[in-house]
Amino acid sequence: MTDRAPIRLSGTNLERAADHNQRITLHAIRVSGSLTRIDLANITGLTPPAIANITRRLLGEGLILEAGQRRGGRGQPPTKLVVNPAACYAIGINIDRDHVTIVLVDFTGQTLARATRDVDFALPDDVAGFYRSVITGLVAEAQVDAERIVGIGVARPDDLGTVDLPGRPASYTEWESVDMATLFAAPIDRPVFVENDAAAAAMGELQLGHGQHQASFFYVLISSALGGGLVIDGSYFRGASGRSGELGFLLGSDGKGGQTQIQHTVSLSGLSHPLRCAGFTLGDIRGERDPAELLTIVDAWIDASVERLIEPMIAINCLINPAAIFVGGRLPGRHVETLAARLNERLRVKATNVPALASVRRAMLAEDAPAVGAAILPFSHFLLPSATALWKAVDAG
Repeated sequence: MTDRAPIRLSGTNLERAADHNQRITLHAIRVSGSLTRIDLANITGLTPPAIANITRRLLGEGLILEAGQRRGGRGQPPTKLVVNPAACYAIGINIDRDHVTIVLVDFTGQTLARATRDVDFALPDDVAGFYRSVITGLVAEAQVDAERIVGIGVARPDDLGTVDLPGRPASYTEWESVDMATLFAAPIDRPVFVENDAAAAAMGELQLGHGQHQASFFYVLISSALGGGLVIDGSYFRGASGRSGELGFLLGSDGKGGQTQIQHTVSLSGLSHPLRCAGFTLGDIRGERDPAELLTIVDAWIDASVERLIEPMIAINCLINPAAIFVGGRLPGRHVETLAARLNERLRVKATNVPALASVRRAMLAEDAPAVGAAILPFSHFLLPSATALWKAVDAG
């Protein structure tokens, strides 16, 4: 089987497409790190004069910078262009059933300041109060001009207030009627963009992580529950009802002759039960080292999670044929790597009938992936190209 041709960003020279082409060009520089104008013409398919005009506008608007010259060729070396990290900023908020995380990121997606609170089933007023109590300090810590913050992204699980997880209070259903724009209207009045947490994590991985080199992948988000996100040819795929990737709702054996949703095991909620029975908490697994007794519990949970995930992983490989499967979330990275390694081992034994088997890997954006992915949403809305027109294949040869 021959390798697929590399992907490239797709521009258009149609009339009145200047904004689209500017977004495409900016995104190409963002993904690649640094490019010359010649590189941009080759990647986007736009003409050199069009690239010259677009980059002149981008430089004038402060969205990109000139960063030295590329050496090694004949004649005058071409100038490299990079994204300006200080062009603008965004706030990302991840609301989950066991924590709230807030990040302030620059235009390259780097986290400049962060605040998090571990809290079970925080109600909307509690979350809004936490946000108001920390956001001014985060802006000061990051030393940014609040006027350059372009928007607020919020990542939350679907059915946040209604999925029945242990300890959920009846009042938690308030989340199903909350207006997020009103909740986060003060003290910084900016547009608010809301996204599913697994989708936000997958989009963050696409923009800032391994997705820059893998155009098609499935993202597994281990949080208080279990979610998934599907990226195909550089675009997030939502499905007909916007509910693609609902990995946690799949049924698997409960080990007692019955079936249960796999997120009852493969989630931080699923891990918290055996930890609690042994006198530990989820906070105990976030230290640099695990005591032997704690590691034994986590290892047993990883083994049980692998067994619950095997059949879904086989289905994902057969139905989607992703280039990779990335695992992220609030599970510490060392445990994610162990889970991924054991899944790969088990798949090699169990999935011998699968035509193509994608490697399971730790996501580059891990613990704060939903929050960082949420922060990217305002950038995508205002400055980056629409998901339906990002990529096309480079002609082979």
